[in-house]
Amino acid sequence: MGLGMLYENSLLERLERSLRAVLPAWKLSSDGDLRLLTISENATFLAEEGGRRVVLRVHRPGYHSEAEIRSELSWIEALRRDGVVETPRPLRAEDGELLVRFMDGPSARYAVAFEHMSGREPEATSDLPHWYRHLGEISARLHDHARRWTRPADFVRKRWDFETILGRDAYWGDWRAAPGLDGEGLALLERLQVRLEAECRAAGQGGDRFGLVHCDMRAANLLVEGDRLGVIDFDDCGLSWFGYDFAASISFIEHEPIVPALRQAWLEGYARVSPFPEEQARLLPMFVMLRRMQLTAWIASHAETPTALALGPAFSRGTVDLARAYMDDAGASVGADEAGVRAA
Repeated sequence: MGLGMLYENSLLERLERSLRAVLPAWKLSSDGDLRLLTISENATFLAEEGGRRVVLRVHRPGYHSEAEIRSELSWIEALRRDGVVETPRPLRAEDGELLVRFMDGPSARYAVAFEHMSGREPEATSDLPHWYRHLGEISARLHDHARRWTRPADFVRKRWDFETILGRDAYWGDWRAAPGLDGEGLALLERLQVRLEAECRAAGQGGDRFGLVHCDMRAANLLVEGDRLGVIDFDDCGLSWFGYDFAASISFIEHEPIVPALRQAWLEGYARVSPFPEEQARLLPMFVMLRRMQLTAWIASHAETPTALALGPAFSRGTVDLARAYMDDAGASVGADEAGVRAA
């Protein structure tokens, strides 16, 4: 479901009024300072009052169910309790609930609140490999926790596999609707999709490689302060390949020449906790291409968001360029394998 009219200005103004009405649930004044931070799947606001800063996430209808949101928050609380990652604390309302429900016209909305975490996102001009070593270590701890953690009986989160990323049940829509694709590009991406489906099938979904992951640890969801690297926004956490966490971490910069260095740094950081299996490390370029295709679908279905507007048709054309290079590399690898077989 694309955002489309969901976040036009008139709706955002109405949404802010509705949110103000329930701010007292977190002991915040309805007429205090409240401003919009970001628009993506959800609308995120910052409330400031008397030196207190609270981040409020208003969920869009029809994406995550109440049970899915509660499950996300239960994992965050477990991660904080077990000292796995530095991430903002979910704030309970005065009645003890983590979710506050309110009506926005005919639709029910859920809002959740978090402590504000200070810091800034890692910048492309800074020592990104340094922070990606930290991120690899954090990823390893998250994955280890996911394997060991006993989930609550009512835990439910989305499954991010080929079918829900690019297939018939894709949550973020159809990449074919992305702006800037011509006939040649469409044909190439169709061939790529077939290849990715086969490669995802071959990757397997055993417990050593597939489990609960953050699924969106890109720079916009990382906060640096001093030597600390904090992680925010678990809204897309779900069941997927552990290697997909790296692919998500380079969202929107897959084409940059620094990516191989970031991949190496991530693997080095991961190894501080436990080595990332070599056979799974070889799949990382495939997961990067899979993620890029998913983001191309996201651009199509979220056309009115600031991110989609800023990227425009050039992003789709960049996906075609990456796909061409990926298919060429894959073809060369197959050719080399076949030559080796003949020589043997």
